[in-house]
Amino acid sequence: MRLLLVQSSPVWGNPAESRSEIDRMLSGNDSVDLIVLPEMFSTGFVTKPEGIAENDGGNSLNWMKEIAARYSCAVAGSLSVRTDGSYRNRFYFVYPDGSELHYDKHHLFSYSGEGRTYTPGQERVIVSYKGFRILLQVCYDLRFPVFSRNRLSGGIPDYDMILYVASWPEARIEAWDALLKARAIENACYVAGVNRVGSDPANEYPGHTSLVGPRGELLSICKQNSHDILIHEVSKAELEAYRKTFPVLNDAD
Repeated sequence: MRLLLVQSSPVWGNPAESRSEIDRMLSGNDSVDLIVLPEMFSTGFVTKPEGIAENDGGNSLNWMKEIAARYSCAVAGSLSVRTDGSYRNRFYFVYPDGSELHYDKHHLFSYSGEGRTYTPGQERVIVSYKGFRILLQVCYDLRFPVFSRNRLSGGIPDYDMILYVASWPEARIEAWDALLKARAIENACYVAGVNRVGSDPANEYPGHTSLVGPRGELLSICKQNSHDILIHEVSKAELEAYRKTFPVLNDAD
């Protein structure tokens, strides 16, 4: 499966301009299977979503569906969403045919006040696409390994790759780099971490968008502090071969 990870800089509170910038970054990059965007890619990480959050099924989700149709691929990324009288940090996975699944961020970042205005999701979500089972996770979820643990059912792991979409600031970027590798190693899976760049009223963001292999090896990384894209192909056959030769998950707690 050919991944395209987008390291963009959301325009604060302006979905139309944020989407236009991503359109420019994607131009000419055909023949990919999955495009992954950062956390709250259309607005930046807003902890006061009143007047900024979009309705579920709003313009940015419709734009994701247009991108999926244009490039004949899946598109994934999170948005600040208003739904059923509450706000959610909602990670959408849009299939090429326009159908979608979503995961609501479970671990809300209390340090920033996210937990005061958003409602946490309670369920893990694993999507199936192109022969891969993919766990959807958002930013702060990265710090909590129990929630993301690769669980065995009949001796078979329940996912092959984790997608982390994030607004992870410069001040804590060493933790981002280390934890992406840790999640890949302990779960014997691919990990794609998509972080934004630029700044907002609270933080600077350096990027470090990365793809990590199941041994913890860094397969590819975006340029720091720069709009950039990362294109890399992941192999289910290579993953299964690694898991067969080093079946660490069979001994998991």
